[in-house]
Amino acid sequence: MNDKMRRYQRMIVAALLVLGGLLTGCKSAQDVARVADKTMDSSGFVNITDVVPDVILEIRYFSLYNFVGARIDGYEEPVALMTREAADSLRAVSDDLKRHGYCIKIYDAYRPQRGVDHFMRWALDLADTVTKAYFYPRLTKKEVFDGEYVATKSGHSRGSTVDLTIVDMKTGKEVDMGGTFDWFGIESHPDYGGGNPETLDFNQTDPNFTSEQFYNRMVLRTAMLRHGFKPLDNEWWHFTLKNEPYPDTYFNFPVRTLTK
Repeated sequence: MNDKMRRYQRMIVAALLVLGGLLTGCKSAQDVARVADKTMDSSGFVNITDVVPDVILEIRYFSLYNFVGARIDGYEEPVALMTREAADSLRAVSDDLKRHGYCIKIYDAYRPQRGVDHFMRWALDLADTVTKAYFYPRLTKKEVFDGEYVATKSGHSRGSTVDLTIVDMKTGKEVDMGGTFDWFGIESHPDYGGGNPETLDFNQTDPNFTSEQFYNRMVLRTAMLRHGFKPLDNEWWHFTLKNEPYPDTYFNFPVRTLTK
């Protein structure tokens, strides 16, 4: 084989390698596009009020009354969305609690990734402490982040997590949980004050936190666990469906009423 032929073969091989790289690059771009499209796909979600019609909504991140002190990015309407599977399980929770004289109130459910990003911008702005007295009086912003009250990713964005409490159907008032939603501190831990969520035993260690408040938390927790949700260690109001349908997808479509 002469030198001219060898050069020609090398040129063919090089051209094939370049073409392969281009095709691989195109495939990667297509994959990225598909992933991006998936995060904007709300087809597996429902309006919670369509599934649990007697639920009470107080969507804090649509309002100014939250730890950021502003409406959160992506919250276009004061509605609550969840995956169909999580909403069906929440309906079972609601039916269970109603038999005991309670209904559920939701503070937050699906949260778009853009909302989580808004939280992170707030956390990094150390000069912004407008809401400190109301939500994290004993913590610095760094401690809020270190304690995982705010993180770069949230189970809420996967669509099967909900923040909620219970309301006494006779009085129409929230049950006393011994603390408020989005209070950043150990007082929000389910086992705070001498309570044991596993055994339901209570050995008071804080004179300001009572056995009644602990058991009220356990009423909610027990009902949620009974119907397929799992709790969080540092927030009594936070639960995620164990068998969530999108465990690896962090959605980013806005919170607004879904149309059929």
